[in-house]
Amino acid sequence: MRSDPDRLRFEIVARDGDARAGVLHTPHGTVETPCFVPLATRGAVKGMLPAEVEDLGFEMVLGNTYHLMLAPGEELIAARGGLHGFMGWERPIITDSGGFQVFSLAHGSVADEVKGRRGAPTSAGGVLEIAEEGVRFRSYIDGSEHFLSPERSMEVQAGLGSDIALVFDECTPVHADRDYTARSTERTHRWLGRCLDWHAEHGPPGQAVYGIVQGGTHEDLRRESVDAVSAAGVDGLAIGGTLGRDKEEMGEVLEMTTGLLPREAPVHLLGIGEPDDLVRNITLGIDSFDCAVPTRLGRHGMALAPMPERRYRYDVSRAAHATDDGPLVDGCPCPACARFSRAYIHYLCRADELTGVRLVTIHNLAYIEAIVSGAREAILAGRLAAFRDAILAGAAPWEAG
Repeated sequence: MRSDPDRLRFEIVARDGDARAGVLHTPHGTVETPCFVPLATRGAVKGMLPAEVEDLGFEMVLGNTYHLMLAPGEELIAARGGLHGFMGWERPIITDSGGFQVFSLAHGSVADEVKGRRGAPTSAGGVLEIAEEGVRFRSYIDGSEHFLSPERSMEVQAGLGSDIALVFDECTPVHADRDYTARSTERTHRWLGRCLDWHAEHGPPGQAVYGIVQGGTHEDLRRESVDAVSAAGVDGLAIGGTLGRDKEEMGEVLEMTTGLLPREAPVHLLGIGEPDDLVRNITLGIDSFDCAVPTRLGRHGMALAPMPERRYRYDVSRAAHATDDGPLVDGCPCPACARFSRAYIHYLCRADELTGVRLVTIHNLAYIEAIVSGAREAILAGRLAAFRDAILAGAAPWEAG
């Protein structure tokens, strides 16, 4: 690990067991943790203006290297003030490496949601070659051929001008055996060195770099990966790769992995962010999360709610809500719940009105933000376990505090 306050400084202000409340200091401002990071996949949080995202309490968003490299390209974005200036978001930005999207293509598991659009033909893009040097693949947009390597990934992220860049890694699929996972993890570590070498020579001075811990569900491989990434010159750590086939196994893998991490390093969990996952993993000491859940569910008319028996969601478009004059969730202070009835939003969703999608998305993002900010307050008060248990039992975040 390295320590350079000009790039990133992580300040831990309180602990409650393994959990911590902290502050990430970046060139574009501070981020209070634990926090959720909405996806700005192609330079926008879907259906939202930057000011709306900020008004909901979010302090950082995540840009997608894979999509932004393909369109409109990092050179165009760099010429317009980087991703901050291009999308009108002046707070911190983290960018992923593109590894997840590329290797999902290779393993045949990229759905239209992962591609960032609906109705995409599955044959539109694909991996042509995976080699030590990097990955050749076809664009899902027009079929053109592209190459992504550790150096190229860092070059794109440098052009985007994010505050935190993630190193290029191979994201192992859930069906990979131990031998494949071991070889993949070793290659990820070699690519880590190449990413850091390129960034040391060419990277923006203020851009921090997070290394990614891989190793699948195997404790020895996770331990080796933690040791390798922690020993490198990274500013923070991200946990990636296969975490198991169900929530129980995921919990076991994350508990094992977080127990191996340096106690003072900022830790980001990639691609996980459902309400129960958040409170459980904040308890383990994870500081930040990104996930498509709140915006993806919003696009399908699914509202987050304190319903653990229904995976914390319900379908607003169901007929039962057609005459319900209450809000999406009782007591929710979000703009959608404060001003509009469930019946109205039901009607909009059934009529395919974009305003319905926006209102459910606003509610979902606000609900997730209430969970992470409530968890932070609980850590500061030394009562995170009670907050977690209340959420898991079906309390709304504004009731669990």
